[in-house]
Amino acid sequence: MNDEIAKLFTKITSARHCVALTGAGVSTLSGIRDFRGKNGLYNDMDAQKIFDIDYFDKDPSFYYKAAGSFIYNIDEKEPSVVHTALAELERAGFLKALITQNIDLLHQKGGSRQVIEIHGSPQIHYCLRCAGVRMDFKDAAALVKAGKLPVCPSCGKVLKPAITFFGESLPIDALRSAESHAQSADLMLVLGTSLTVYPANGLPESTLRRGGQIVIVNNMETPLDHQAAMRFEDLGEVFEGLQRLLAAR
Repeated sequence: MNDEIAKLFTKITSARHCVALTGAGVSTLSGIRDFRGKNGLYNDMDAQKIFDIDYFDKDPSFYYKAAGSFIYNIDEKEPSVVHTALAELERAGFLKALITQNIDLLHQKGGSRQVIEIHGSPQIHYCLRCAGVRMDFKDAAALVKAGKLPVCPSCGKVLKPAITFFGESLPIDALRSAESHAQSADLMLVLGTSLTVYPANGLPESTLRRGGQIVIVNNMETPLDHQAAMRFEDLGEVFEGLQRLLAAR
């Protein structure tokens, strides 16, 4: 067992208030491409256009065609060791909250319960025109996989997922909860994120300002590497090790 992973395990299990912040990198082990990595979506498609609210208003079918392969086929994807190990740490009482930038629902599928989705969630789809019209993810995904669009039964407008698109405000309750946990944390695990997207990139700084420590596990450099108490590159190796140590307790 890697001595550094053992030290990380001790740091996690002895923390008073440990939280995790996750980005797209934690889902690459499940076969979902990230956005800014070397094989990221930004390299071969206009990912910004997929999540642009103005473009969605103009042509909502573009979002559903592009997002079908990495959001609406989640039933074909399995949680990675990162997702399951984080859920185990939560059940054991060592992880107080999981703040995620992801919209793939794999943390929930992996067993995590205290998930704060700061970029919104596709669990609900709603009509931008008619108040109270809702469709859950399962029904919306079935339509998308059949080559159809989820539409409002009242006005016929294409429903929008409760994901925060560019041009929209982030969910305020989720942001408040995330900031509260970041400020309370004496240890934050920063996992699979390059820390380039605001305001998620400010959460580890909140922990640092309050005297807490951060541990970064990411295969790319981040702006806070020099302030990390520990730094790893391989998410799979680290979390396989943590999972073994947790099972041996």
